[in-house]
Amino acid sequence: MLTLTVRGLPRSMNEKTLSALFEPYGKVRSLRLAKDLFSGECKGFAELQMEGHEARAAIAALNGSTQDSAMIRVGLASEADRKRRR
Repeated sequence: MLTLTVRGLPRSMNEKTLSALFEPYGKVRSLRLAKDLFSGECKGFAELQMEGHEARAAIAALNGSTQDSAMIRVGLASEADRKRRR
């Protein structure tokens, strides 16, 4: 299982849309979309987990792609990202 970080998401992004974006590459095991506490809008980043080969396919296909006029960056979560989650 690999953890991916997604950055540069548009404020209009929600969990359902993000999950649907990644589903063609494999099953999304978990997903956490950072949201503004007051407005409930997306803060521009998320973390999700997928199986290894599925995660790599999603990175190859989606990194640098455009969603709602925003270029998203998809990559493996770093050790610092994983520590911050705890």
